[in-house]
Amino acid sequence: MNHAQLDTSFLKLLDPSFYSFQEGKPLLNPYIISVNHSLAHNLQIDQSTLLSEDFLQLINSEIKSHNFQPYASSYSGHQFGYFVPNLGDGRALNLGKLKNYHLQLKGSGTTPYSRDGDGRAVLRSSIREYLMSEAMYGLGIPTTRALALVGSHTKVLRSYTQETAAIVLRASSSWIRFGSFEFAYIQKNKKEYYLKQLADFVIMQSYPELQNKPNRYEELYFAIVDKTLEMIALWQSVGFCHGVMNTDNMSIEGLTIDYGPYAMMEEFNTGFVCNLSDHEGRYSFENQPYIAQWNLSILAKILSPIADHGLMESYNDNFIGKFKKQYFSLMAEKLGLKNYSFDKDKNLIAKLLKTLQQQSVDYTSFFYHLSADTLDLKDQKITSWLKEYSRRLKEETVSKEDRLTQMRKINPKYILRNSMLQEAIDAAQNGDFTLVNDFLKIAHNPYDEWKEYEHYTQPKSGLEAMRCSCSS
Repeated sequence: MNHAQLDTSFLKLLDPSFYSFQEGKPLLNPYIISVNHSLAHNLQIDQSTLLSEDFLQLINSEIKSHNFQPYASSYSGHQFGYFVPNLGDGRALNLGKLKNYHLQLKGSGTTPYSRDGDGRAVLRSSIREYLMSEAMYGLGIPTTRALALVGSHTKVLRSYTQETAAIVLRASSSWIRFGSFEFAYIQKNKKEYYLKQLADFVIMQSYPELQNKPNRYEELYFAIVDKTLEMIALWQSVGFCHGVMNTDNMSIEGLTIDYGPYAMMEEFNTGFVCNLSDHEGRYSFENQPYIAQWNLSILAKILSPIADHGLMESYNDNFIGKFKKQYFSLMAEKLGLKNYSFDKDKNLIAKLLKTLQQQSVDYTSFFYHLSADTLDLKDQKITSWLKEYSRRLKEETVSKEDRLTQMRKINPKYILRNSMLQEAIDAAQNGDFTLVNDFLKIAHNPYDEWKEYEHYTQPKSGLEAMRCSCSS
C-alpha cells in the first residue's frame, strides 16, 4: 500500500481538540495472520501489496512519513448509564482515508486517552473482532470492517495471565460516535461552536443530502435515529447481542462498532446477556432497542444548543413503535410472508418467539431448516405454531419453491458461534491460523452450504451461553 494515498486533510475541518497526533508503538516480531481480500479488492489494494513488507510495517507503525499523521480521536460517553468525560481512542490510531474508508489500527499502543491502559489488544479479542465484523457484513448488517489481522511475540498482562498482543487494521466510513458530540458538548463556553463544527463535518461526510437544508441539524438527528433503528432491527432479526451499548460505542452512521463481549444467540432467550461485566443485564438482548432509544435521547440533549430539543425528542418518542414494525417486517421475510401485514401477522410472529424461548430452540438452525424445508414436522416443541404457520401460508400467492428460495437468502446456515470462535482462538494461540481464514470465508458467505464445515451448524454443548468480559 502506498501510504501517500492515505488522506488526513479532512482534519483541517475539525478543531484540534477533537484529536491528538500520535505515533504507534511497534509490536515485537509481527506477522500477518490474515488478510481480508474482499475488502482489499474494494479498496483497490493489489495482492503484491498485501504480501509486502511495507504493508506489514504500516500496520505495525514502523513507517514514518510526512504524507500522513496517525491520530487518536477524543470523545466522551455514557458507560452503563454514567457519564465519563474523558474517553477517546485509548488503543486505536487512525491512519487516514483510503477510497471511502477511514483506516484505523486497534492495539497499536498507548495514546493520550489510554488512561491506565497499555493501548494493546490481545490475540483472542482481535480474532473475535476481525471475524465478527466481517460476519456482520456478510449478513448485510451495517458495520465497520477489518482489512487485516497481525500477530506478534509481544506479551501483555490480562487478569494475571500473559497473552500475546495483536493488531486489527479496521476500516469504516466513519468513526464519529454519539460520544464525539458529548465531548463537544462539555467544552464550556465553546460548546455551540464545537457542536456546529462537528455536525457540519458529519453532514458533509455522512449525510451530504442535508447540507442545504435550513433545519439541517434537526434533520441530521432524524437521520441518525432512522439509521440506528434499522441497525437494531437487523441485530434482533439475526440474534446478535452487542454487549456494550455505551454511547461511545454508538455510530452516527448506524454502524455496528467496537466488537467486545458480543455473541450470536444460539438457544433463543430474550433475556440473554453476553457481557460478563453486565451484572444487571442493562445490555441484554431484549433491552437493545430500549437502550438505543435511551442513547438517542442523550444525543438529543447534547444537540439541543444547536437544534430544537422538542422536535428531536418527539421524533425519538416514536422509536420503539417504528422499531417493532421494522423488526416484525424482517421476521416476516424470514418466514417467507410476502403478503405480510403487521396487524395481521404480528401475533403469529410473537407466538413463534415465545415458543422458541419456551422450548430453548436454536435460533439460527430453526430458521435455516424452515427455509430449507428440512424442519422436523414431528417436533412436538413447535407443533402448535407450525399448524398456525401452515394455515397462514395458504394465503400466500407465490409458489412454495419461490418462497423457500427467498427465505434461504435471508436465513443463514452459518453464524459465528462462540464455540467456533473459541476453537479458532485456541488453534491460533498454538500458532495455527487455518480456522481464522476458514471462518473468514464462511463469514462472507453464511448462506452457502459449506459441506466440509457442516458440524459447525450445531451448538457445542457448554458454550451456547458463553459470556465474555470487556477485557481485551
